[in-house]
Amino acid sequence: MIEENAVVLRIDQGKTYLEIVRNSPCGICGQTRGCGVSIWGRLFGHRQAEFFASNDIEAQVGDNVVVGVEENALLFGSLLAYGVPLLTLIIGAMLGNWMSPANWGRDMASALGAGAGLLLGMLWLKGRTAMRGHDARYQPVILRPAKSCGGRVCQS
Repeated sequence: MIEENAVVLRIDQGKTYLEIVRNSPCGICGQTRGCGVSIWGRLFGHRQAEFFASNDIEAQVGDNVVVGVEENALLFGSLLAYGVPLLTLIIGAMLGNWMSPANWGRDMASALGAGAGLLLGMLWLKGRTAMRGHDARYQPVILRPAKSCGGRVCQS
């Protein structure tokens, strides 16, 4: 299981919303919560990247916790998120090149095929993600309270 420290942001209708807390500040901007990269921070206001997790330990708002996700789920999800769009892009480019009319440029047909393949791959991935969204094997889980070291989260 892959573990990371998080803080409970809110509990809404039985869902516990969390945010990952870095132990050391970002090397670019010094933020430990949200993104503070100059232009992104100004555009998006240091938004928090929140997610929800199963709360079997009954953590409360503001608690520092350790959240975990299964290694196989993370590996499989990463393979799908990066591999499927890349594969469909390549297949679309090959099909576009193969099916291009003689008076049309093969490069243009390949580019359009690649774009169509990428779009189809992303749509398929979105549908698959929506179906898997309720599968407990792919959901993060709050494992235990995190140790506290003088106002910051310790390495567990």
